[in-house]
Amino acid sequence: MMSDTEFTALRTEIAEWVAGPGEEWSQRIESSGAVPQELVDELRGHGWMSLAAPEELGGRGVGFERFLELMEYFSRLHASIRMLVHVNNGIWRALVDYVDDQQREQILIPTVKGDKRIAFTLTEADSGTGADIRTTLRREGDVYYMNGEKHLITFGMTCDYWLLTARLEGTTGHDGTVALLVPNTGLPGVELIDDSQTMGIAGTDHAIMHFHDVPVPVSARVGQEGQGLAVALGGFLLPSRISVAMSCVGLAERAQQLAVEYAQQRVTFGKPLAKRQAIQFLLARNHASILAARSLVLEAGRGYQAGRPDAGALSSAAKMTAVDMLAEVTDNALQVFGGRGYFKRETIERVYRDARAQRFEEGTNEIQSLIVARSVLDGTARYADDVPVA
Repeated sequence: MMSDTEFTALRTEIAEWVAGPGEEWSQRIESSGAVPQELVDELRGHGWMSLAAPEELGGRGVGFERFLELMEYFSRLHASIRMLVHVNNGIWRALVDYVDDQQREQILIPTVKGDKRIAFTLTEADSGTGADIRTTLRREGDVYYMNGEKHLITFGMTCDYWLLTARLEGTTGHDGTVALLVPNTGLPGVELIDDSQTMGIAGTDHAIMHFHDVPVPVSARVGQEGQGLAVALGGFLLPSRISVAMSCVGLAERAQQLAVEYAQQRVTFGKPLAKRQAIQFLLARNHASILAARSLVLEAGRGYQAGRPDAGALSSAAKMTAVDMLAEVTDNALQVFGGRGYFKRETIERVYRDARAQRFEEGTNEIQSLIVARSVLDGTARYADDVPVA
């Protein structure tokens, strides 16, 4: 367990890197459209790809609430840097309770250390991201034959393994779902399509996959048949949703910082923008919204860490609140810049585009609203540990 002194030193180290080398990397990624391997090596060398995992897996054992504070800093940078740190510090949770000894040693621990990369592979173009998945498996002896498709696979082109969820032919719902660790080694029948031309998050690769009777050994399965969605959803998505919410906070803080700096420098009719009440109101509203969302995100982090029964609803409430806040703050920040902010030479232009991704990452606000509403109506939602909603 990391001591308070050690954590303070770590947070200071990251904050200084974010303000210096991290910003230089951000500019390089945006101009080149690629994440250099040297950056990945640097993040790994600092131990920042291994922050959240327990020490027995090779991680640094940073508690979840404290990890959120570190994500707040990383999220002020280019979205691809945030994505690298976010995914690698969370994917282990999906696997830790289900992998066998060989998978643990050969895949999980190297992933925690940052030596390997796993791409979360659940979403499909013509179905949702849960019990309605359509990618199928046909078992013949010790081999599954996979057919179907996946899309929106972050790091799907460059990963070492896909953590892939499919279902046994003829099954419905959660029954028959299977999780597989499939190596990205040119398996026969896999059509891998680069789909990396996105509005924002330049440099993070994305993939579409089509499967045509792809042979996958049963030994690649994670957990048992019928546990596929438990692997995919149980350990990963809930804390990941909170981490994405904190990424909204960090990026909003960066937008606010840029807007404040510009308002203080820009002079119109002999007066800095910062002296104009209309601009002051925008900045004040931004500040209040950021603080409110940050408090809820940290509360959700504490709820998850404590295993509270309303942790799922808290995580969804935090994400939907933080996403709406980020949209408002980045829009206000761009308004402060006026037409100048619309040009790519300004960092706020990149921040504005990157902010749109969180609107659907780890589930849209429409989905989060359904989760929160269900919790409110079934009585599990709380305003505090001992105060029910109704």
